[in-house]
Amino acid sequence: MDKVRFGIIGVGNIGHAHASCIAKGGIRGAVLGALCDIDEKKREKLVSEFPGVKVFEKVEDLINSGLVDAVIVATPHYFHPVYGIAALEKGIHLLSEKPAGVNVSEVLKLNETATSSNAKFGIMFNQRTDPLFRKAKEIIEAGGIGEPKRLVWIVTNWYRTQSYYDSGSWRATWNGEGGGVLINQAPHNIDLWQWLFGMPAKVTAFCHEGMYHNIAVEDDATIYAEYENGASAVFITTTGEAPGTNRLEISGDRGRLVLEKNELRYTKLAAAERDFCFAEKSSAAIPGTEEFVYKFDNVRDGHELILEDFVSAVLENKPMIAPGIEGINELSITNAAFLSSWTGRTVSLPLSEEDMAEFDGLLEKKKAEEEFIAGATGAGGKETYIKRWSVNW
Repeated sequence: MDKVRFGIIGVGNIGHAHASCIAKGGIRGAVLGALCDIDEKKREKLVSEFPGVKVFEKVEDLINSGLVDAVIVATPHYFHPVYGIAALEKGIHLLSEKPAGVNVSEVLKLNETATSSNAKFGIMFNQRTDPLFRKAKEIIEAGGIGEPKRLVWIVTNWYRTQSYYDSGSWRATWNGEGGGVLINQAPHNIDLWQWLFGMPAKVTAFCHEGMYHNIAVEDDATIYAEYENGASAVFITTTGEAPGTNRLEISGDRGRLVLEKNELRYTKLAAAERDFCFAEKSSAAIPGTEEFVYKFDNVRDGHELILEDFVSAVLENKPMIAPGIEGINELSITNAAFLSSWTGRTVSLPLSEEDMAEFDGLLEKKKAEEEFIAGATGAGGKETYIKRWSVNW
């Protein structure tokens, strides 16, 4: 195989963007093999827009067509593991949009299928390609901040108007999306949190549903997490605050990283803080510091980079920037946050079978009790989404 034939399952905003990019030859080693969407009017437009590309209504028909080597699943969240499993069981490579799903219990099944399959499994965590985050990870892994002590991320610039939520009846619903800001806007940030700082041992969270909008799901959330070594993390996000802030600060006993306004500031301590604290005779002294500032211009779109990285994994067996298996980490934090908020207790990670069962049951209750407010069904979210492709500083 010298080319990967991609099938796109779900040709909405992001699915269409992937299809267009591949069809135009924007991804080395990739060609567009087939498309699939349940919307009849959309399929009619796709036939004329992508001449010569087969368009399917049913996912199983695309998977069994022999026209694709890999699929990109860009459907609503609940279907990511469903269609992902169907593809992997046929030996078809899978690239899933984020999040990997809504329920950790379902994504574990997806991961088990991927492990037993010969097919590759990746996830569209495109912000892992951003050079600022990659540089931060490089510094941390090289011991640049020493023993991790604290992560604080205030990412409140996910502002959304009521019009955004009214643009489709599936938006911001337990039945449609499976959550609000944590499941829709913030998965990239939560993935980067654990990618840089590691997985916490305990999570306590406060998720406020419909705090700023007429929606059933959370539009404001604060997560407090604790680590085995005593470190902590605080994650604050909302879609109801303007102009909002995007500031990530990571501290250790040898230094600090601050990512804000499209730059990374690394402050390196001359001595380990714990050693300095007990050795220094002056009561007001602080360790000496050296500061480094990193900025990167002309950054290429991360979606394209993840696509090319995935193609390299398929054709050359190269390790992926964002293996699909790691999607369980981000979702575990999110599920734990919901469960903590709903029950008022601290939740341990990894989630136990009992916790997963309790989460699934409470989510089903939310879905059953939900009252839908029908909105317009146009493409109202497209322009907003495109603006969010890159890190929004």
